[in-house]
Amino acid sequence: MAVTMAMRASVQRTGCISVRALSTSTQEVSVERHTGNDLGILTLSLNRPHAKNALSRSLVHSMRGALNSIRSDSTVRALVLRSSVPRVFCAGADLKERALMTPSEVEQFLYDMKLMFRELEALPQPTIAALDGAALGGGLELSLCCDLRVAGQGALLGLPETSLAIIPGAGGTQRLARLVGPSRTKALVFTAQKFGAAEALRMGVVTDMAKGAGEDAAYERAMEWAREILPNGPVAVRMAKRAIDHAGSVDLTTGLDIEQLCYAQVIPTQDRLEGLRAFKEKRKPSYTGH
Repeated sequence: MAVTMAMRASVQRTGCISVRALSTSTQEVSVERHTGNDLGILTLSLNRPHAKNALSRSLVHSMRGALNSIRSDSTVRALVLRSSVPRVFCAGADLKERALMTPSEVEQFLYDMKLMFRELEALPQPTIAALDGAALGGGLELSLCCDLRVAGQGALLGLPETSLAIIPGAGGTQRLARLVGPSRTKALVFTAQKFGAAEALRMGVVTDMAKGAGEDAAYERAMEWAREILPNGPVAVRMAKRAIDHAGSVDLTTGLDIEQLCYAQVIPTQDRLEGLRAFKEKRKPSYTGH
C-alpha cells in the first residue's frame, strides 16, 4: 500500500529507515504497524477532521474494535496514540450528537466510552499519547488512560466541563487526581481552566514536552520514547506496567506481593537468560518476548 505524504515526511524528519504498513478498520480510526528499525511499534490514529476528533458513538465503537485486536497481539511492544487532524488531538465528546440523544442514550454512550477508556488503560503494552494540539474534556481524559503523555508546544489541555454545567464523565476526576493530586484537580475542574504544554509539564499532567514546533512534534517525540522501550524485554516491560499500575490503589504490603508475582512471570522466560548471556558477553541482548 502506498505510504502517504504525511508518513513520508515523518520518516524523513525522524531519520527512520522503516516503512509503515497501514491497515484501516474505519475511516475514523487507523492502525499503522511500523517495520524496519521500528518493528514492534504500533500507531493508533484518530481521524475525524470534520468534528476535530470529537468522541462519537461510531468513533468509540471503532476504537474498541482496534483495542480488542491490539490487546492480544504479542508482536506489539509499544503503542502511540495520535491524531491525524492538524492542531487537535481530541476535542472531547461530540456535543452535537449528544444533544440529539435521549437521557438513556446518553447513559449508554457514557458507559461505552468509559469501557473504551478502561480498555485502553488496561492494555498490557506501554502506551504513549502524542498531544499535537487541543486535548480538552474527553480528549484529555482519553490521554490520561495512556502510560505516558507527550505534549507539543501548541497543545491546549483542560477539563472545561463545569463551564457547560456538567462534570468530567469519563474518568477525569479520578485519573487526574491520582496524577497531580485532589487539590490541583479541583482547581482545574472548578475553574474550567485551559492550559498549555509548559504548564501541563510543570504540573505533571504530561510526561514530556516536544522541543520542536512542527505540527507532528509531539508524535515524533512520542516515537522516540517508543524506540527507547523497544530494546527492552517485552515480558519484563509488561510485567513492570502491571506492577506499577497497582501501586496507587493498594497498600505497600499488597503492592510488594503483586510485584513479586509479576517478577515470577519473567523468571522462566528465555529473554531473562538472554539478558544474562548478553551481560556476560558484553553485547546487546536480542529479546523475542519468550
